[in-house]
Amino acid sequence: MLVPFGHLLILAGVLFVMGAACAVARRNLIMILIGVEVMLNAAGIALVGASLRWLQLDGQAFFIFILAVAASEVAVGLALIVYCQRRTGTLDADRYDLMKG
Repeated sequence: MLVPFGHLLILAGVLFVMGAACAVARRNLIMILIGVEVMLNAAGIALVGASLRWLQLDGQAFFIFILAVAASEVAVGLALIVYCQRRTGTLDADRYDLMKG
C-alpha cells in the first residue's frame, strides 16, 4: 500500500469532522445534505483503507453498498427539498416546524 494506513484514517477523520460541521452549522437544507454525503464518503475511505490494510475485500464491497445508499439518499432528499421549497418558499431549516406538536 502506497499511503500509510494512519494517513488514510486521518484523512477520513478530517473529512468526517468537516461534513459534521457543515451539517450542524449550516441552515440551508442542500448544504446539510452535502455535509451528510461528505460524512458517508469519509466512512467509505476508512473502510477501503482498512480493507487494503488487512487484505480483505469486505470493506470495498461495503463501500459499494454505501455508494448505492448515498445515491438513493440524494435522490429522495433532493425530492423532499424541492417539495419543501415549493411549499414554503425557502430552504432555511429553521422555518420547517410543520411537525411540531
